[in-house]
Amino acid sequence: MSINRKRLFIGIASILIVTTLVLTRSWWNSAYTVGQRIDSLDGVYVYFNGDVGGVHGRNVADGYNIGLKYQCVEFVKRYYYQVYNHQMTDSYGHAKSFFDPNTVDGTLNKQRGLIQFHNPSSTQPQRGDLLVFDATMFNQYGHVAIVSRVGESELELIQQNPGPLASSRAVVGLKQIDSKWEIEDAKLWGWLRCIDQ
Repeated sequence: MSINRKRLFIGIASILIVTTLVLTRSWWNSAYTVGQRIDSLDGVYVYFNGDVGGVHGRNVADGYNIGLKYQCVEFVKRYYYQVYNHQMTDSYGHAKSFFDPNTVDGTLNKQRGLIQFHNPSSTQPQRGDLLVFDATMFNQYGHVAIVSRVGESELELIQQNPGPLASSRAVVGLKQIDSKWEIEDAKLWGWLRCIDQ
């Protein structure tokens, strides 16, 4: 490849990266304001965060660390606290730290005090499960969401802080192969569930 073609390739790649960063990390094009309620599940609200890296204080309830407003972790922990009265053993950590790869499928994730299932698992995901996603090129911390609906071949999730242009709801494929349930997202590590859920 000639030097000019290399420079052209690097230039185009740089423009694409900068454009992606602008679109995923700014809220200049949004109809919402930071802290605005945009959705809810079981009476637990999803708030708009603006910049995916934005931090707007810490949410603490009765001395329990819910998380940084209005990050994805704050929503799922607030949901589990309000709906299941669940406080995680370790109340800190980024989204991807919610999943412990060393915890056997269907057993207790001691750090979170929740039953953990790998993707795929012999246990079908259900409404209220906490989904854990790996990091991406533009989000090194991973992502967490809650299952809001399960159908025969898909599930719907509700999420906070997916980015200023993404919806608080998303639908992903769900399939069963050889008695294993798989959520069709390569970044999804697995799901967590309250023992009493």
